[in-house]
Amino acid sequence: MTLDTIFPRMPGTHAVDPRESGEVVVELRDAIATVRFGHPKSNSLPGALLRKLAKEISDLGGNSGIKVIVLRSEGTKAFCAGASFDEMKAVNDAASGREFFSGFGQVILAMVRAPQFVVARVQGKVAGGGVGLVAASDYCVAVKDATLKLSELAIGLGPFVIGPVVERKVGRGPFAAMAIDADWRDADWGERHGLYARVFDTTKDMDAALEKLIAFLSGANPEAIRQLKQAMWTDVGDWDQLLDRRAAISGALALSAHTRAAIERFEKS
Repeated sequence: MTLDTIFPRMPGTHAVDPRESGEVVVELRDAIATVRFGHPKSNSLPGALLRKLAKEISDLGGNSGIKVIVLRSEGTKAFCAGASFDEMKAVNDAASGREFFSGFGQVILAMVRAPQFVVARVQGKVAGGGVGLVAASDYCVAVKDATLKLSELAIGLGPFVIGPVVERKVGRGPFAAMAIDADWRDADWGERHGLYARVFDTTKDMDAALEKLIAFLSGANPEAIRQLKQAMWTDVGDWDQLLDRRAAISGALALSAHTRAAIERFEKS
């Protein structure tokens, strides 16, 4: 089953390089761009999908006709399971590991640098790198079942690349707690700590609120949005270098026997 089967395309919609590695679909509706990503394994993120996401969001950021970017994922279950285990197991040297984890940094940078607000819609659980996507959004709506966790330490890694944006959103103490115990936090925790702007009982309620927000933002002054967005992310000028260094750390750790054994155990559990 493809994303075209699950989500029939509308005029102005195009698919980007559909492969088994996942798919990114961009839907244009008036001044609203919806970026939808999907992968058969709980919307996990292999390198090719990360590159597609970064490119599409960056391209939309350069389109003056787009006022709002909505980020969402396929289906009704997990929003994002984080990094692809298959891809991590395929890492065979430090360079390829660094390249893979750099993909998360590129998506984060594309999101925070887009002059439009990026609004995330979270319909289910969020783990690992998916938490980074949530944190990099400017506004996020979620359902009450959208629990979150930073699972990296459980598989011998650490949330190095997504760490700066998650810590910036929730604060140093809550970030440290998430990173250390690698346990689930409920959606209310996510709302209290700023990852979620609003949490809803049902998907229907969430989508109704999302449509209302989109309608409001589409009528707002785009220059005011651009200036506010710039002010909100004013302290991230050095993130190109920072996230690249963090990717190198994760890439090296992915080669360790400890990490490979942890991934095997995790997949079997």
